[in-house]
Amino acid sequence: MHRDMQQETSSPALEEAVWKDLVARFGGRMWAVARAVGLSPTDAADAVQGAWLRLVEHYDRIRDPDRLGAWLVTTTRHEAIRLSKRAGAERPSELPDLLDPTEPDPSAVVVDAEYGRAAWARLDALKEPCRSLLRLFALNPDIRYSHVSTHLNMPMGSIGPTRARCEKHLRALLEESE
Repeated sequence: MHRDMQQETSSPALEEAVWKDLVARFGGRMWAVARAVGLSPTDAADAVQGAWLRLVEHYDRIRDPDRLGAWLVTTTRHEAIRLSKRAGAERPSELPDLLDPTEPDPSAVVVDAEYGRAAWARLDALKEPCRSLLRLFALNPDIRYSHVSTHLNMPMGSIGPTRARCEKHLRALLEESE
């Protein structure tokens, strides 16, 4: 667990400082992950809150303090997916206003600076069509495959497998940088 949380903390001020540090370091990433699943702001808040609750419930089980950020992001993703499935995850039927994948991501402001810069730099290092495909999904989480097919001129049947390969490659690049 986080070094500060491993120590006995009898001071409420110290405990509050530790939580503020954790929220400052990881909160932005957690929000970005919840929103990327396609949740509304209210449901995203529930997913993030659920992940923090899981940390409180299981902090004594965290074996590697250096992986706390990854644990929080993964837990947030699981919470978001659970909420998305429960809500039925309605998708809009109209073509959404697409953000240009060549423009900088406006939600990158939410993601903390160090991780955000590293993640987007790794994404920019990918070759096409991975770079445009992953940017399009990151910027437009509710996009339908038919819209991706039209926008990127890709067969609909190849979008899922291509996206999976691209995400796997991006994950490998991100793990190399840790």
